[in-house]
Amino acid sequence: MSSSRPGLRLTACLLNISEARRKYIVENVAKAALLEKNGQKHHEVSVLNIFSDQDYNRSVITIAASVEELGNSILAACVEAFRSIDMEVQEGIHPCLGAVDLIPIYPLSGVRVEECGAVARSLAENLVERVPGCSVFLFGEADLPEKRSLVQRRKQLGWFTRRDFSALEPDLGVAPARRCGLTGYYKILNRVPCAI
Repeated sequence: MSSSRPGLRLTACLLNISEARRKYIVENVAKAALLEKNGQKHHEVSVLNIFSDQDYNRSVITIAASVEELGNSILAACVEAFRSIDMEVQEGIHPCLGAVDLIPIYPLSGVRVEECGAVARSLAENLVERVPGCSVFLFGEADLPEKRSLVQRRKQLGWFTRRDFSALEPDLGVAPARRCGLTGYYKILNRVPCAI
């Protein structure tokens, strides 16, 4: 993917999944992001980095794509993660909500924050359609009209207390069991992300 093409509107996602110890699963999730529906490599999508923490049992897959293609790419990766990661046996020292835990979407070039929020919201709607039992908690630009921050949502959800999430009411989907995540917008190093 070349960012030098005139008019290319780029976004990135730091897809957080609850797996790091089984490398093949992490790699399969990353590969799913790269493929079109017909199984061919998508030329406007790149996996830039994979960071895995064994103690946390959490990986962050950095995906870059045009704003038009990012949602489908992330959706494919999420479906693979939900299919492959068994939260009944998942262990790690980092709190997590589900197999796919956090999907922040960042504008890179020629994209407004509001567009990232729209991509995040659309992705959330598609996830609850494609993944039975999926629960989504929105934040930032995806969380309209409240636009609650990621920190605020984590506090509301009792993120660091490892509470029983089944009593929570998601923004989309059913009451959480093991397949839920956060989506929204927040600022990091002057970059504005939207996450799902």
